[in-house]
Amino acid sequence: MALKQVSSNKCFEGFQKVFEHDSAELKCKMKFGIYLPPKAETGKCPVLYWLSGLTCTEQNFITKAGFQQAAAEHGLIVVAPDTSPRGCNIEGEDESWDFGTGAGFYVDATEDPWKTNYRMYSYIKDELPKLINANFPTDPERMSIFGHSMGGHGALILALKNPGKYKSVSAFAPICNPIQCQWGKKALGGYLGPDASKWEAYDATQLVKSYSGSRLDILIDQGKDDQFLSAGQLLPDNFIAACTERKIPVVFRLQQASGFCSPCYFFIASFINDHIKHHAKYLNA
Repeated sequence: MALKQVSSNKCFEGFQKVFEHDSAELKCKMKFGIYLPPKAETGKCPVLYWLSGLTCTEQNFITKAGFQQAAAEHGLIVVAPDTSPRGCNIEGEDESWDFGTGAGFYVDATEDPWKTNYRMYSYIKDELPKLINANFPTDPERMSIFGHSMGGHGALILALKNPGKYKSVSAFAPICNPIQCQWGKKALGGYLGPDASKWEAYDATQLVKSYSGSRLDILIDQGKDDQFLSAGQLLPDNFIAACTERKIPVVFRLQQASGFCSPCYFFIASFINDHIKHHAKYLNA
């Protein structure tokens, strides 16, 4: 599959690049950012996938999170895709900030008119890794995933639904129990239809209750003053309780500093090095 390079910038002796390609899953052009550390010039490197939150593109993380220095030090390729299909000419795709464009929710839609294009789960799980592995010096056996808010939800469900595929998982302010919050009910109902039992396949709290795969250490950072935490959109306590019951290791850190809210990249930048180290521990083992 042909890649078109959109930009390339030297960064901590590696390169931060952006590429565009035609997606078979999403049936539109998609962009992704990729950081290639210095080690990628001489050998294969593990890959860490980042999933962004509502309204984001591939640009938010690569320009605001400040992850490149730590990725260079640990020899990690970091891939940051867009959050939804773009420009599909679907009626209503641009009407809301929390549904449609910029809000793919990392599910495979089953409802018209979304099911043809809105297949972000399969795009992240299958198409994008195949594309990355075919065009860059990766080690396909060493792959991890993390994300923020809607992307934290995506990272958790991808790791839980595919035991052994990812060496580690972490999240910033993830939507942990979407079948119980307004964001989730709107997105899952719109993409998957009114039968709420079908939503459970994309709910981390539900998935962890039946998880029986290989050991998965989970790291979550959550801002205490996050407006969406207090509004009941994130529901981390439900996820932590389910993990505890299943004896699945999870480190949940409620950060005390003021102003840490879900859409804030200052929050992500403050703790990104901890998350890179968390993944490097498994990817470089």
